[in-house]
Amino acid sequence: MPHPRRFRFGVQLSSASSSADWSDLAREAEDLGYSTLFVPDHFGDQLAPGPALTAAADATRQLRVGTLVLDNDYKHPVVTAKEMATLDLLSDGRLELGIGAGWMASDYEQSGIVMDAAATRVDRLEEGLAVLKGLFAPGPFSFDGKHYRVTDLDGQPAPAQTPHPPFIIGGGGPRVLALAGREADIVGINPAIRSGRVDGDAAKDGAAAVTNQKLAWVRDAAGERYAELEIQMLIFACVVTDDRAGTLEGMAEMFRLTADELAAYPHAWVGSVAQIADDVAARRERWDTSYLVVQGADAMRAAAPVVARLAGT
Repeated sequence: MPHPRRFRFGVQLSSASSSADWSDLAREAEDLGYSTLFVPDHFGDQLAPGPALTAAADATRQLRVGTLVLDNDYKHPVVTAKEMATLDLLSDGRLELGIGAGWMASDYEQSGIVMDAAATRVDRLEEGLAVLKGLFAPGPFSFDGKHYRVTDLDGQPAPAQTPHPPFIIGGGGPRVLALAGREADIVGINPAIRSGRVDGDAAKDGAAAVTNQKLAWVRDAAGERYAELEIQMLIFACVVTDDRAGTLEGMAEMFRLTADELAAYPHAWVGSVAQIADDVAARRERWDTSYLVVQGADAMRAAAPVVARLAGT
């Protein structure tokens, strides 16, 4: 079935001072009309995604919860499958499972986990996806790959959603986006972070012209199933202001873009609520991006009027 690509919105949150604070944030996201609360997967100052998402689901009624994204290198996919199936079951089928090949160099450096070359990490991700899907399916599953071997394992518990929770795969390079086009339910169009650190080159890789190419990689790999995909995008800056021109001038250097380039930058929202809403609608027409994710509690609140205006349309 073709995806309707109506607007929905997520927020990526990662920290709280207490259980009550985290529950309040989750309920606030739900009350503001956000579809999904996402938690990233890093070793710095953030909550662990599994327990945090379980608590968020428990504190809310309809809010979906998701990983954006788990690093496949940090856990064997057999462990990931069991934890995520449990989370999907205990949230009554509200999980969206984002998984990636890993990118943040400091995580690997500080933990001592070897950061293999990107090609090896993507190979491992591709095998990990096959293991996850196999274990979410009914009955015993076996797999014999270069990186993982599973023998007659019946993945239990079964997830609440069938055939499995929606998979999110996002990236900025041709191979990961092709994998997403073939295997994901939700595809994230992101800047490539080739250095392992967020820098100016990564910011420029999110520019509008580059995004055209990224979407083409997804389309080519997905083929006929492209119409079924939901296209997601992270929003790195959300500034609601009546001084659009001045704000763009002031922010452009940070992104290593001109003010005009930043105005068209798909990962930034700058302007009045009406201007941002018009931009978001135009970008859906251009790139099919209907699932937008802001980052942090401040952005969640700033973007709330945009969410109220567009969600479900």
